[in-house]
Amino acid sequence: MRSVFLLISASALAAPVDFVREVRPILERHCQECHGGKKQKSGLRLDIKSEALRGGDNHGPDILPGRAKDSPFIHFLTTDDEDELMPPKGRLPQAEIDTLIRWVNEGAAWPDGVDKAKVEDRRDHWSFKPVQVSGFKFQVSSSAQSAVSGKLEPSPIDRFIDAKLSEKGLHRSPPADPAAWLRRVTFDLTGLPPTPEETDDFLKRQDHAAVVERLLASPRYGERWAQHWLDVVRYADTHGFEVNTERPNAWPYRDYVIRAFNNDTPYDRFIREQIAGDALGEDAATGFLVTASVLLPGQIGKDEPSKRLARQDSIDEIVVNIGQTFLGLSIGCARCHDHKFDPISAKDYYSMQAFVAGVEYGERDLRTPEALAARERLKQVKAELAGLDLRLSRFVPIARSGVKRPMVDARENRDRFLPVKAKRLRFTVRDTNNLEPCIDELEVFTTAGENIALNAAVTVSGEKVTADRHEQRFVNDGSYGNSRSWMSNEVGKGWVMVEFAQEQEIDRVVWGRDRQGKFKDRLATSYVIEVADASGAWKSVADSEDRQRFDTRERTQPAFSIEGLRKEEAAEAQRLLKQKRPLDEELQKLDVSQKVFAGTFRIPDDIHLLNRGDPEQPKEPVVPAVLSALGDLKLTKETPEQQRRIALADWIASPRNPLTARVMVNRIWQGHFGTGLVETPSDFGRMGMKPTHPELLDWLAAEFIRSGWSVKHMHRLIVLSATYRQSGFSFGRNDAAKAAATLDAESRYLWHFPSRRLDAEIIRDSMLAVSGRLDLKMYGRGFNLFDKRGGLTGFEPVEMLTPENTRRMIYAHKVRREPEAVFGAFDCPDAGQSTAVRRSSTTPIQALNLFNSRFTLDTAAAFAARVKKEAGEEASKQVARAFRLALGRHPTAAELGDAEPTVRQHGLAVLCRALFNSNEFLFVP
Repeated sequence: MRSVFLLISASALAAPVDFVREVRPILERHCQECHGGKKQKSGLRLDIKSEALRGGDNHGPDILPGRAKDSPFIHFLTTDDEDELMPPKGRLPQAEIDTLIRWVNEGAAWPDGVDKAKVEDRRDHWSFKPVQVSGFKFQVSSSAQSAVSGKLEPSPIDRFIDAKLSEKGLHRSPPADPAAWLRRVTFDLTGLPPTPEETDDFLKRQDHAAVVERLLASPRYGERWAQHWLDVVRYADTHGFEVNTERPNAWPYRDYVIRAFNNDTPYDRFIREQIAGDALGEDAATGFLVTASVLLPGQIGKDEPSKRLARQDSIDEIVVNIGQTFLGLSIGCARCHDHKFDPISAKDYYSMQAFVAGVEYGERDLRTPEALAARERLKQVKAELAGLDLRLSRFVPIARSGVKRPMVDARENRDRFLPVKAKRLRFTVRDTNNLEPCIDELEVFTTAGENIALNAAVTVSGEKVTADRHEQRFVNDGSYGNSRSWMSNEVGKGWVMVEFAQEQEIDRVVWGRDRQGKFKDRLATSYVIEVADASGAWKSVADSEDRQRFDTRERTQPAFSIEGLRKEEAAEAQRLLKQKRPLDEELQKLDVSQKVFAGTFRIPDDIHLLNRGDPEQPKEPVVPAVLSALGDLKLTKETPEQQRRIALADWIASPRNPLTARVMVNRIWQGHFGTGLVETPSDFGRMGMKPTHPELLDWLAAEFIRSGWSVKHMHRLIVLSATYRQSGFSFGRNDAAKAAATLDAESRYLWHFPSRRLDAEIIRDSMLAVSGRLDLKMYGRGFNLFDKRGGLTGFEPVEMLTPENTRRMIYAHKVRREPEAVFGAFDCPDAGQSTAVRRSSTTPIQALNLFNSRFTLDTAAAFAARVKKEAGEEASKQVARAFRLALGRHPTAAELGDAEPTVRQHGLAVLCRALFNSNEFLFVP
């Protein structure tokens, strides 16, 4: 009997570990709190077979069948390292550890069909499914037709809205006052208030459709809707990060967006142009790819790991921008591990990187007809200047000739010497008028008049990269000005050396501190110019000692002096200088106008899946491929760079893509109602909000595609609907309205029009418009809001109104992470990150800025002057005109009774300032 018992016991010990009876209880007691259905720390889940065997983010697979000693799962249970030991509460009983080791060594048998939970299919999400149009039956083009005919027929939009209101026990509000609708739609489509004349005309004709067509045809429309887009893509005119230097040629992308909206560029083409515009004749459009902050070469460590990390960060910004802007997805969350919520794997993320792996942040030439013409003109101007310089050079005293040359000048200096053979030239600064020396351009001319420094190799003693972009590469780039200059890293001294491909015969050097004449500090007052021929021997050819003594006082005489010249020579020199001056000015404008910060393109990097997002831990290589949950497009490694971006753009812009049209129509809806049908416009994933009206969203998306991706068509449908034309909420309404406010306080179901405060730019533009000071000049380099165009701190606002800064605010030079002094308080984005929704705050600083700022005082004074000119000296007429201009209506008897004494006692400007601060002026009605 004893022997039988022993035999049974031995057999029991030899039996395989049973997962359900022995392993799962251990996992449930000790592991699944952190690695179960509710929580998956490190991406590891231990309650479902497929997930457990796949492993976590950091070292999956964690369970290696038959190899317990190599399995991370067993390692963490048995390690002596307290920081690694699992579970964190303390080591498991040895018997349980032994059971788990045996189970793994026996092959980690986990029977199918025994799991208590199921893996949720993350692809089973509303936004990943094809657009569905069902339910209501109607002609989708009826609203477009009514817009043309002027008749307001029932809109499909209203039927969707009314159905949801009925479901919630709500109903739409009465129509808005006609003047209120006009003010609302004019602000929404153009960002400016209607004029009194426009209001009178509409009240007389009551032609809603005609108003909409007029507004959509206005150039002001593109300026308004481009601002929405620029918020999303985080456009700015500086690079961001530690030094936040100026990005001087970013503005052509801003202008491209304005033109695209004004031209009603089909949205699918708009997408293609921004991703691959270099293939479509729209060079500026690819500015979209490089709108984000980026580290400049001088900010990146010299070691290879730092360079690889910086490159990864720059490509990541492009992928993030594409994902959130066009697809409404947070693709970047899969950089270090599979996305925690959406069906986006780390491999998906790096495959998306491969599409843009050949994009670099940088400037390139614009190829628009205007830019090509400017480029031809640039060649002509440079040739004319070279000819004039050559003729002027014979009047410049030769260095070391005994004739005193002009004193050094911050704008331009010419050092002429006897012709000499040179392979290298060195400019050494011995002293400055203050601080570190700075040279905006060093030009070396041959006896034939060619500037050979342009193609020379440059070496410097050191460089001080600052907010003004004083880098070595700018000292011979052909561009003038402080922002394209080199600065030494030593006070009062430093040197620049240029080396030519072959020995050249040269006879002069031209250099300046700032050829644009804005800066006079950091000027080299003592220097020597040396050359070395092919033998390598150095000799001095020019020295500041034979110039006149430097005088720090302001001078009006030019650096080129006619002293010592005969009368006829002086007259000839003066004539040549007069010809040269306008050409110099034109040269600067031509240089600026033909560049765009829109990315440069090269052979793509090899992209690998990176362990935990670390460039120093590359895993298998990946090829360009779209998100696996949304498509199967895959390219080969050999696919050329441009073709990669074209393929990506085509996939995004396809009518079959379930996200693209939905995301854009939701942004358009948000622009009119303040909140989208999906409240998270850049997150249509599983962590985003669900649409309040899913059927309406899909109908709008389908109609958007059917219309040829026309954004203006969508505006017509929305602003001519009864839903948009209804009145806003009033606290004086009946009990039914108050009950509705209790059910839906934010009017998410649109039982009334949701009023909202105007955006910061609209407030500023509207103040200028009603005061008569708004300059409607379009496009071009941005005007200054601050005393400098880049840097981290020390920005002083430009407070005085000038002809330049009275343009619309979209044309302001936007400094990243630096709010505008007055209107930045009104939640104006700083372009540090994408702003898909502007949150509206209420703070004391807003009232202080809008009442006491220099801008408000000057604009109110201009407003008062305009009113006096148009209404005369009678106070009552002045009050009436001010109300009409600012609020679009006549004052009530009570308002007139209050305002007249104020005007007589304190002046009209005080009333104008009060109107600027009224809610009626600051809110969409």
